Amino acid sequence: MSQLMVLTMLLFFGLTVPVAVAIGLASMLGVGLDARMPWVVIAQQLYASLDKYPLMAVPFFILAGNLMESGGISDRMVEFAKSVIGGIQGGLACTCVLTCMIFAAVAGSSVATTFAVGAILIPSMVRHGYPAPFAASLQASAAELGVIIPPSVPMILFAVSTDTSVGEIFIAGIGPGLLIVAALMLYVWLYARRNGLGKDDGLGRLPLWQSFKQAWWALLMPVIILGGIYGGIFTPTEASAVAVIYALFIGVFVYKRINFKVLRQTFRRSVIATAVIMFIMANAGVFGFLLNRAGVPMALGNWLTEVFSGQYSFLLGVNIALFVIGMFIETSASIVVLAPLLLPVAMQFGIDPVHFGLIMVVNLALGMVTPPFGVNLFAASQVAQVPIERMIRSLLPFVAVILTCLLVITYWPDLSLYLRDLVYR
Repeated sequence: MSQLMVLTMLLFFGLTVPVAVAIGLASMLGVGLDARMPWVVIAQQLYASLDKYPLMAVPFFILAGNLMESGGISDRMVEFAKSVIGGIQGGLACTCVLTCMIFAAVAGSSVATTFAVGAILIPSMVRHGYPAPFAASLQASAAELGVIIPPSVPMILFAVSTDTSVGEIFIAGIGPGLLIVAALMLYVWLYARRNGLGKDDGLGRLPLWQSFKQAWWALLMPVIILGGIYGGIFTPTEASAVAVIYALFIGVFVYKRINFKVLRQTFRRSVIATAVIMFIMANAGVFGFLLNRAGVPMALGNWLTEVFSGQYSFLLGVNIALFVIGMFIETSASIVVLAPLLLPVAMQFGIDPVHFGLIMVVNLALGMVTPPFGVNLFAASQVAQVPIERMIRSLLPFVAVILTCLLVITYWPDLSLYLRDLVYR
């Protein structure tokens, strides 16, 4: 039964059936093939999959990210980042990475980061002489920080799917996120110097103090959210609601960019994005329940322990598999289906659950920038008005940089776990 369910799901993926529908239909097939299982199990498991308090953070962080984009917060963050680092050669490209990091510290979504930051910086980079395919590829890659720098929707999904602490995986994401920021900035700086680009990137940037005064309301947002979480003032779920209230306050009363029409459009985008993720989560819950009932996790664990002789070879094999899977299956769906299956096996090899969660999130996030289904790639292509096929050559070095960071994250667990152990141990 379980083999037929998995094959059916993969067949539907191949036929480009929406991910949630493919998982749901495969689950219905599994229930139908089991004569002892009543159909009401589907409704029960759909409800049980979503009846989890930490999942409340998902719609709030999505809404907060969209409010930041609509309310002018991203504009101020760009100007501040430009004043900090935009004066060096290649500074505008570095500004893109730095702004994505700051924006990601609240938005929690890579697609929101791509649109919010890319709409400002991609045209600016093109005006300063950067090739449009390079600018679009940089934006798509840097926006991946939206799911690595906490808070992060995929991190929440991993924590909920595996009963891992949301707070612990959030704080563990800081080290890997900063590593990727540094690596991307080093690459674009070297690229600009080697190709003679970005020599006039400092033109038109505001003085540091002036840009700080304009942006300090926006910059205070990640301080309040992350400081509140790690200071014990509120939980990550409560922080998501605080982020919405703060972003709405700034957009309406401080920057005055949000009116009723803008608010209606922002809520509409947020509801659609939330519904997609929750529909996937609910159907994946049914699918996971059926696989667990069939004993698939135990069988998979036994098989993997036979194939791989140790922790290092297991991690290498899992990373290769996740990289390929991430190219074809949406990140959220991959996490909620695979995390409950792979984590018990990882723990058998002595891998910390939080560390494994970071490996999964960083690896599967690469799927957002790799063909054929990279959502960041499509978003950046749309913003830059550049066909995806023209972006591939520029994109490959960015993928190589992030893959190198992934190897460091995989085989240097202290990078992820040092802050976690400092705060929670």
